Amino acid sequence: MSSPTLFSPLSLGSLDLPHRVLMAPMTRARSDQPGDVPNALMAAYYAQRAGAGLIISEASQISPQGQGYSFTPGIFSETQVQGWRLVTEAVHARGGRMFLQLWHVGRMSHESFHGGQAPVAPSALAADAKVWVVGEDGVGRMLDCPLPRALGTDEIAAIVQDFRRAAANAMRAGFDGVEIHGANGYLIDQFLRTTSNQRDDAYGGSRDKRLRFLLEVAQAVAEEVGAARVGVRLAPFITARNMACPDIIPTIVQGAKALSAMDLAYLHLAEADWDNAPQVPESFRRELRAAFAGRILVAGGYDAARAEAIVASGLADAVAFGRPFIANPDLPERYRQGLPLAGFNATQLFGGTAEGYSDYPAWRESVPA
Repeated sequence: MSSPTLFSPLSLGSLDLPHRVLMAPMTRARSDQPGDVPNALMAAYYAQRAGAGLIISEASQISPQGQGYSFTPGIFSETQVQGWRLVTEAVHARGGRMFLQLWHVGRMSHESFHGGQAPVAPSALAADAKVWVVGEDGVGRMLDCPLPRALGTDEIAAIVQDFRRAAANAMRAGFDGVEIHGANGYLIDQFLRTTSNQRDDAYGGSRDKRLRFLLEVAQAVAEEVGAARVGVRLAPFITARNMACPDIIPTIVQGAKALSAMDLAYLHLAEADWDNAPQVPESFRRELRAAFAGRILVAGGYDAARAEAIVASGLADAVAFGRPFIANPDLPERYRQGLPLAGFNATQLFGGTAEGYSDYPAWRESVPA
């Protein structure tokens, strides 16, 4: 049999994708205020990109406690559910498919989101990171994350149920499935790493205990919406935000085996995409492929050539693109035809209006007749 390409069809859990060019989750901070409610502007933005094999939404907080950035949408209130329904209906009307990313930031937050109280985390250890906070003057600034407080055991159980309810809300909002955000230094990732989790109870210490929260969340979400509609995002090689754990690789591999036993749809590997970032060794990719029986997605600085190569190798089944989708709503077609890519305005990534968001034209609209 010939090797798959970016434009080979792919079965992904309960979905049949027409190709393997996916849209990665990207925080854009355009929700309506107050209430962090998805809106018609967001519906237009995602509908323009419905040609993706699958859209994975921007991260959406599962509860008020889970928020860490201004204007990010939630999935815990009824108004948020109805706002997201505008988005899913617009995407489905154009033949697209869409998963919602479920998010709890943990210590990657600011006290202004929590009535002046400290954010929560597995342990009271600082993140050495900043989050984007819009002040009373309407200006967004990057502010230092404060020292978090450690969660009580009963609070951890409550957060697992928050993930379950958020997944149920996502299905009511019309999504085709959900992705659990376990990457990039947020709450689930914080539980996985010895550098952010120094608990001495059932959720810290050994690999089994550090994996417990992730596996409880995945099990609860799979029970709620069906395992074939659930993916998990992990980022073992991203070490910023005081996350450089010496035991993370074997922990991730062990976790992948446990997630595979749940028959989840996919694992989504978030890779570092900055200059001189750590590279993912092929040995790890092969170890992950052996550990997890479902589909493996990758994202992080890929271009069309690198994406074609990793899909052809069999070490990944599909590639999710982030920034290329910002200014190229028709990215799959541009890749298919070898058309040039437009650049995006980096000053308009977070917050604002349609400018730098939903006003980028498709190729056929940008070329004069």
